[in-house]
Amino acid sequence: MSFITDHFLLQTKTARRLYHEFAAPQPILDYHCHLPPKDVAENRQFQNLFEIWLEGDHYKWRAMRSNGVPERYITGDAPPYEKFLAWAKTVPHTLRNPLYHWTHLELQRYFGIRELLNADTAPKIWKRANEQLARAEFSAQGILKKFKVVAVCTTDDPADDLCHHQALARSSLPCKVYPTFRPDKALMVHRPDILRPWLAQLEKVSDTEIRNLDGLLTALKKRHDFFHALGGRLSDHGLERCYDAFIPERRAAAIFAKARAGRAVSLEEQFEFASFMMLQFGYWDAEKGWTKQLHIGAQRNNNTRLFRQLGPDTGFDSIGDWPQARALANYLDRLDQDNRLPRMVLYNLNPAANYVFGTMIGNFQDGSVPGKIQWGSGWWFLDQKEGMEWQLNALSNLGLLSRFIGMLTDSRSFMSYPRHEYFRRTLCNLLGRDVENGELPEDDALLGPLVENICYRNALEYLRLPGVGAE
Repeated sequence: MSFITDHFLLQTKTARRLYHEFAAPQPILDYHCHLPPKDVAENRQFQNLFEIWLEGDHYKWRAMRSNGVPERYITGDAPPYEKFLAWAKTVPHTLRNPLYHWTHLELQRYFGIRELLNADTAPKIWKRANEQLARAEFSAQGILKKFKVVAVCTTDDPADDLCHHQALARSSLPCKVYPTFRPDKALMVHRPDILRPWLAQLEKVSDTEIRNLDGLLTALKKRHDFFHALGGRLSDHGLERCYDAFIPERRAAAIFAKARAGRAVSLEEQFEFASFMMLQFGYWDAEKGWTKQLHIGAQRNNNTRLFRQLGPDTGFDSIGDWPQARALANYLDRLDQDNRLPRMVLYNLNPAANYVFGTMIGNFQDGSVPGKIQWGSGWWFLDQKEGMEWQLNALSNLGLLSRFIGMLTDSRSFMSYPRHEYFRRTLCNLLGRDVENGELPEDDALLGPLVENICYRNALEYLRLPGVGAE
C-alpha cells in the first residue's frame, strides 16, 4: 500500500484545505524545462517505462552509481528492461532522498500504481506501465493534456533551426510550446573545439557570414528575432557567476577576432568577452519585453574521466561555491543604469547564498512591474522539499511571497509533472502550519488567492506568453 495518500506532505487540516481547494485545481505553466521539442511535435509514443522514465534522468543515474550499479545498466548498452531492474533495485536505497517521493508519486499519478517499487514488484510494474504507455493518452501530447499543461517553454540554442517549434506553431495542440533563447556557447571564445563548429551552425541557420563581432551580433540578433516570431518570450543563461568586466566594443571585437582565427584566448579575455555579450543579450530582452533567466552557481563536469566517456549532463555536476553578490549586483546595476534592465528570474544553486539572492532582487524592483526581479524556485539540487522550504522562507522574510511566480519542471522527462504537485503540497503545508500556529489569519479569502497566484496566475501575468490564459 502506497504512503502517497491524499494527505501526503500535508500535516494540518488547513494545509489540506488549501491544497485541495486552491492549489490542486490550477493548470501548469511550465516556463522552464528541457523537454525535446521533437518529442512534442512528433507526439512521441514511448515504448516502455525505460524510455519515458530513465532515458535521460541524471538524478536517477547518480543514485544508481552511488548504489554500485555498473555504467552498462545506467547509460550503457544493457537492454531497457535490465536498466529498469537496476533502477528498481536501487529505489529502496533512496529512502529520504526526494527520488523516493518522486518515484512513487509518478507511478501513482501516471499509471495508478500504488505498490512500492523494488526488485520483487518490478516485473509487474514494468508490465502494467508498458500496457498503459501504448495508449494514446500517454503520448507526449497526451501527457500534456492529462496534467493540464497550458504552456511549455523549452530550452534552445540560437543555432538550432527550431523546425519542431515551427511545426508546433502550425499545429492545433492546445498546449502552447515556445522556444527559450539559450546562447551559452556564444560566450565560449576560450573553447575553439566548441565555438568553431557552433559558429558554422549559426551561420547556416541565420544565413549570415560571421567573420567578426559585427557578424556574430547580427546572426544572434536575427535568431533572437526569430525566437520572438515563434512566440518565445524568455531567454536563459547557465553561469557559474555573473560576468561584470564591462569593456568597450572594440576590445570585445579584438578578443573575438583572436578566437575566430584559432588563437588562444585567456580566461581573463573570456570573462571580458562574456561580460560584453551578456549586456547585449540583456538589451535585446529589454527591448522586446522578454524575461531573462539566470541559472547561477553550478560546478559542471567535475569528473574528467567520465565526462570524456559520457559527455555533459550525465550526472557529474554539483553545487559551486563562488562569491555571487558583487558580480550579480554589478550586472543588474549596469543594465539598470542603461535603462535596459529586463524582467529577470534569478535561480540560485548554493543555499549558502539564499539570503544574498533574496535581498538582491529587492535592490532592482522599480515599481514598473510587480515582482519585476524574481528569485526563482529551488533549482536542481534544491528542488526538493527542504530546498523549496528554504527558498520560500527566505523569500517570505526578505521580499513578497505573494508575487512569486512559482514552480517549473526543469526536466528532460515527460514523467516529471508531479513535481508541480510536490511543490504545491510543500507550499500549502508551510502556510497551513503558520495558520495553525497562529502566525497567519485563518482566512481563505486571503490565503486562497495567494496559493492560486503562486501556483499559476503570477507566472501567467508576469511572463505574458502569447495565446496563453486568454480566457
